Amino acid sequence: MLELRPCCELCGRDLPPAAVEARVCSFECTFCADCVERVLRNVCPNCGGGLYPRPVRPQAKLEQYPPAQQRKLKPLVPEKHAVLLDRYRDVPPEQR
Repeated sequence: MLELRPCCELCGRDLPPAAVEARVCSFECTFCADCVERVLRNVCPNCGGGLYPRPVRPQAKLEQYPPAQQRKLKPLVPEKHAVLLDRYRDVPPEQR
């Protein structure tokens, strides 16, 4: 089951379960749409994968399957992300 992380790992912006601006990679790294577009350029700084809209869990299922509570913040290491951007910026996520 998808872990619904409560915030953007980069800027700390709250991303509640129904947030349509939440983006995730296949490892569930979670970021807000602003960080994905303006800073990360759709390249996950942790794995190099693409970032996609996070599905919204139906309200009726949140009690049985609650979102995660622990906030994970990881500062961006510009040099490390620059390497990923150089490698993947022009490669579609499905071909990385």
